Amino acid sequence: MTVRRDFEEPARCRPDLVIGREEPFTAAREQLDRGGSVLLHGPAGIGKSTVLRALAAEYGATARTVLRCSATESESHLPFLALADLLGLVLEDVSDQLPATQRTALESALTGRGESTLQRDGLALRLAVLSALRALAAAGPVLVVADDLQWLDPASAELLGFAARRLGDTPVQLLCAMRAEDQEYDRQLRSAPPDTLALRLGPLSRTQVSALLDHRGYTGLPRSTVRDIHRTSGGNPLFALELGRALAENPTPPRPGEPLPVPTSLRALVLNRLEMLSDEARHTLLVASAGARPTLALLHAAGRPHAEAETARAAELGLLATEPEGPAVRFAHPLISAALYAEAPAHRRRAAHAALSEAASDPIERARHLALATNGTDPEVATRLAGAAALARDRGAPSMAASLGLLAARHTPPGGVPAPDERRLQAAEDAITAGEVDLARDIAREVLSRATVPADRVRAWMVVIEAAGQALGDVDAVFPQALADAGDDPRLLALVHYQLAWRALVVEGDFAEGREEAAHAAELAARGGDRRTELLALAFQAQAETLMGHPGAPATIRRALQEPQDPQVACHHNGAGSTRLRWLLMSDQLSDARATVTRLLSEARRRGMVESEVHFLRMLAETELRAGHCGRALDLSQESLRLARDSGIGEVASAVLTSVAEASGGDVGRALALAREAAEHAEEDGDQIYMSRALASLGYVQLVAGDAVGTVRSLRRVRELEQGLGVTDPARGRWHGDLAEALVRVGELAEAQDLIDVTREQALRLSRESVLAVLDRAEALVRAARGDQEGAIACLTSVQDRLAKLGYGLEEARAAFALARLRAHAQAPGPVRGGGVARSGTASYDEAARLFRRCRALPWLRQVEAAASPPPAREPVPVPAPATAALDGLASMERQVAALVMEGATNREIAARLFISVKTVEATLTRVYRKLGIRSRVDIVRLAAGPRTG
Repeated sequence: MTVRRDFEEPARCRPDLVIGREEPFTAAREQLDRGGSVLLHGPAGIGKSTVLRALAAEYGATARTVLRCSATESESHLPFLALADLLGLVLEDVSDQLPATQRTALESALTGRGESTLQRDGLALRLAVLSALRALAAAGPVLVVADDLQWLDPASAELLGFAARRLGDTPVQLLCAMRAEDQEYDRQLRSAPPDTLALRLGPLSRTQVSALLDHRGYTGLPRSTVRDIHRTSGGNPLFALELGRALAENPTPPRPGEPLPVPTSLRALVLNRLEMLSDEARHTLLVASAGARPTLALLHAAGRPHAEAETARAAELGLLATEPEGPAVRFAHPLISAALYAEAPAHRRRAAHAALSEAASDPIERARHLALATNGTDPEVATRLAGAAALARDRGAPSMAASLGLLAARHTPPGGVPAPDERRLQAAEDAITAGEVDLARDIAREVLSRATVPADRVRAWMVVIEAAGQALGDVDAVFPQALADAGDDPRLLALVHYQLAWRALVVEGDFAEGREEAAHAAELAARGGDRRTELLALAFQAQAETLMGHPGAPATIRRALQEPQDPQVACHHNGAGSTRLRWLLMSDQLSDARATVTRLLSEARRRGMVESEVHFLRMLAETELRAGHCGRALDLSQESLRLARDSGIGEVASAVLTSVAEASGGDVGRALALAREAAEHAEEDGDQIYMSRALASLGYVQLVAGDAVGTVRSLRRVRELEQGLGVTDPARGRWHGDLAEALVRVGELAEAQDLIDVTREQALRLSRESVLAVLDRAEALVRAARGDQEGAIACLTSVQDRLAKLGYGLEEARAAFALARLRAHAQAPGPVRGGGVARSGTASYDEAARLFRRCRALPWLRQVEAAASPPPAREPVPVPAPATAALDGLASMERQVAALVMEGATNREIAARLFISVKTVEATLTRVYRKLGIRSRVDIVRLAAGPRTG
């Protein structure tokens, strides 16, 4: 098929067409933009055709001629078929330009009216294809699009390869795709130009599979189900979509422990070789598919005496992996195992599980197989399952514990002890721990639909509230119902009031009310003998008091750390250990903080506590960032964000921290996007706590990006929010120095000094040494802007030394940078530059560059490099006395901007020299015009010229 069109601007491909393929898509674009060719390869269903179509649509718009073919296996034996698809419709256009011998051979091959063969007319045919492509390219660029290259008939492949290797600079590009495993694409490269870029498409991540399912309309799937789809599909997008479709069409979801339903289309795709196995071999593979970690020894123990020979035959057929795996039996693709299990009759599945319940060595596995081999209720099976769930919980596998707990509830007879609902609620709490909040919410809702026991109902309400995460406003109606169900039971009331403490903080933004609710919850829990809730409530109270600057915070922390401790609370993200960690960070004890958070993270991982793992990864990243280890902090924050998005827990908090880490050691553009995303989500959730944190991170990123006006806007709002929340400890957000610096840059020196004075008083009261040092750095900038260069330099020298002793590497480097700017200014003639100084080629920025390089603070390092590179020399224009007098009524920043306008500097040059944004320059000039009673920068220049004479 041929497409002709005039040259036009290509339509860039929509991102939703290449979900999870951004890197190979970008690489393909770059190759095509250079005039090269691309070969996409990978296994069936991996998305090659999707990417191929997207690229063809984009680059076909710039080609004069587009030639297409899409081969099939059933037609691959027909000679010249692919060549006919490519050139059949353009033969008339080019035949007159071919020598007679070539024309005859090509027409015979394409039309089938002659007896042309490669053996008889080989050279003529080869030259004819090359000549045809050159003739088409003479009229404009040619794009050859070939899908399923592996099914190209050998004759067409040979001819296309001959021409491709000889095209040279002829504007003909090939865009091809082929099915291949590993490096099997090498043979097909012979059909493409020598410089063809081969790109392998690999499996999608779990997050990408989730996005793909959402895009195709399979929304609302629980995260645990998405996890199973990803595991079963192996990240293959076609398989994932088919599994998603089967789930959407199946009104009955799979029961706990059961694999996903595999649609017939996929069964046929992966099991077409199963018929070549004997019945006994198929049953052996069924037993392997039912096992969690099948081995030859396990299959023997499960009554499969010929397992070696049967699995060897299955490997020959491509059903099992062929590479050496020791004793393990591994399917070539997870979907083969799932399809094999789904294909088997129910009684054969039960028989496989019954055999494995005796053969498995692990008690958890034995209990799971026993449950899946048993129909109906059975108290003995239920008891074994509940014990296995407890063991899984102890091993740090809460997701497995939740699955086993639901199986235990299903096998528990009505009236059993414990009751089925009690076991379901334990499973829901395990699901919360594992980060499977959708599953937990569904279990709790099911229990609430029939439960009458107050303890069960309150426990279920707590799961619903926990599953809401930061969006507590969405479950506001739950609290009155939970209080009503709790009655006057202190244990139940303690649970509700503990959650009310969080509601006060998250929804109302009231630390004082949250502290009171937490204290009340701790008192109720102590009265009811619920030590776990008491410890959590005390930890919350201590955290609130810490952030409020309350004098009772240390005493409350000691109470929360007193014995007896609950092991689960000890490493919980809302436990006393986490509160103490926050206190260590705010008190500048970075070494102790690092040791504490490392221990807490290790324990949370050991116990499988996903939300706590996300939290402590974030806290470790924050600790490393304070210490100036920006690269390490960026890696940790990104890991936290990936896990948060995967589990749906703590996404806003992780995005906030990652934005700061990106701005410090990564990409400022990504940092801005993350900070804005976090602010939007916090606003949607009505979460004032994380709204203030998100805006604080946005303000910092804007400062790094050079947008001082944006920084002021964002951080002024943070100040308002924290005042409303009752936060008085400046070590909580550490945004005060950034706001003061930005205020200096925009010329608001009085506001900057006032902020510094108020914050310094709070920091002195709480002994926040690093905050005091940063405030002194900001005050040095105020002094410099007011003309006290010597005082500013002396102050910054001291600040840099203090920050180095405290271990704040990044802040130390920022102080060195500010000091280098001031020293550069001291060496350069010209007006005072507030908040920064003129760049001077004679000034040394080496120390600041060294410190930023040590921190791997790349965005800051780029600022140093820019500052150290002097702008083109400009002859200074002396400012006459009348002009100087006219500028006396202006603020410091306004005077500096006006003076540079008098020198003839453009707005962009002024922004560069004063380290402010162009928008700030424009806004400052507007104020100058108004104050001087003039209309334009021309009038400022006239001031510089002085009054006219004669």
